[in-house]
Amino acid sequence: MHELGNLRVERRRRKKWPLVTAGILAPLLVGGGVIWVTRTTSSPEETAEAFLSAWSRRDYPAMRALVHEPPPDFTGAYQRFFKDLKIASAAFEVGEPARESEEGRVVPFTATLKGAVDWTYEGKLHVGEWDGAWKLDWSTTAIHPSLGHQAVLKLVTDKPETAAVSAADGTRIDGTDAPGSVQQLVDGLKETYKDRLAGSASTKLNLYRDGKLVETVAEKGATEGKPLKTTIDLRVHRAGADALEGVTKPASLVALRPSTGEILAAVNQPGGFNRALLGKYPPGSTFKVVTASALVADGVAPDKTVTCPPEQNIGGFPFHNAGFHDYGTLSFRDAFAHSCNTTFGAMAVSSLNGGRLGEVAASFGFGAPITPGVPAVRAEFPDPKDDTDLASASIGQGRVLASPLNMATVAAAIANGTWRPPRLVPADLLPAGGSAPRKLEPKVVSALRDLMPAVISEGTAHAVRFPPGSAGKTGTAEYGSGKEPPSHSWFVGYQEDLAFAVIVEGAGAGAAVAAPVAARFLNNLDTSS
Repeated sequence: MHELGNLRVERRRRKKWPLVTAGILAPLLVGGGVIWVTRTTSSPEETAEAFLSAWSRRDYPAMRALVHEPPPDFTGAYQRFFKDLKIASAAFEVGEPARESEEGRVVPFTATLKGAVDWTYEGKLHVGEWDGAWKLDWSTTAIHPSLGHQAVLKLVTDKPETAAVSAADGTRIDGTDAPGSVQQLVDGLKETYKDRLAGSASTKLNLYRDGKLVETVAEKGATEGKPLKTTIDLRVHRAGADALEGVTKPASLVALRPSTGEILAAVNQPGGFNRALLGKYPPGSTFKVVTASALVADGVAPDKTVTCPPEQNIGGFPFHNAGFHDYGTLSFRDAFAHSCNTTFGAMAVSSLNGGRLGEVAASFGFGAPITPGVPAVRAEFPDPKDDTDLASASIGQGRVLASPLNMATVAAAIANGTWRPPRLVPADLLPAGGSAPRKLEPKVVSALRDLMPAVISEGTAHAVRFPPGSAGKTGTAEYGSGKEPPSHSWFVGYQEDLAFAVIVEGAGAGAAVAAPVAARFLNNLDTSS
């Protein structure tokens, strides 16, 4: 067997054929004298093997050299054969030559081709004697026996119907009647899982003569696409979409199931940009959930007495509370509930360092890749450069950035006791090596489950009518510049096995805009259950 490139040529059982006396002079001893006879070089079988070997490596000049008077389009005929029929690899087996005439032989061969369609056919090479050498008497039938006389081989492909994408309850959500924000997610899923949904097309290798189908030479059947069931809960989505009605600024609401990390809803208003998963914003005081966790982990109890002056210089920069409110001396629990910037900035610098806060932030998913099944950004917590940078980071300002999805996972971690990577599809469909769940320290979970309800019962969101059992944290995240820079309105929270995050861009205080949206969302779910 000769193996050349990705094609190979095999020999069947060899049989020596008598050489025709023509071409080259060779001595022959007869009695005591010498007479001269002519002998043709090579043999029909060797010529066929050489030709197929050259074909195997697509060495068209070598093939032409073995053909008697090759036509001008000789090379193009072979190139089109490989290209048009999408042949990736082939194997040739040479058979026993048969006498066609005194000067000619027929050498059969078997071609086994793989590519768009796997197929095998029996061919023939006509080999004759010219100028003392065996060469091919070539026509298109040397490529395939059915070619020529207005006959062509063509590939015909039929694509299967794309499989369904459905919500968690089995309702199809891949049609134009699905809500816009849902369609946005489905578009991303179709790109990520296009091979799964599309399956593979059926491909036929057809022989046509004079433009009419003669026969199907070979066929590769279609593979149906596999349906994709998502984690989307349409009831939760509707509750979120209804809660955002009337909000005039760009807004987003994300809801998760803390026990699994399943994304139940991701609502964007208006559409066009998926700010729920791709938006990167300073999280403002919603990040105090992370900072409080770091302080509690390092020994701060909820009832610890702290101070909350209206303004405080930290690292040479003045930090102040919203409205420069002076809360005086109070418990750490109340400082969290009232979102005291001066308390958290000062405690972060005195009790933590940038590395420690960054370590706790990482336990809430900051810096980890987020791969829910569609593109999503990771939350960022750069190492603080100095005390001012650390104080800014502790209240979710400076260089800290997160998406609504990122912050929803923070609230979910407190609700469940474990941070889980969010997902839109079954876990076994996510790429290997993704972020792993991270269990929080029990005392951190216990403390935050005390602090976050206080925000609603007596803190910054006390004026908003939340249903019983709700917990959360407001956020007012400044961006831009100026004496009174604009701010995004945030609220993150949880109720039983439901966690969520709301952002309204440039809308001001979290308690004034985002918190009421969150309350409407939870109340909508209570009335729809």
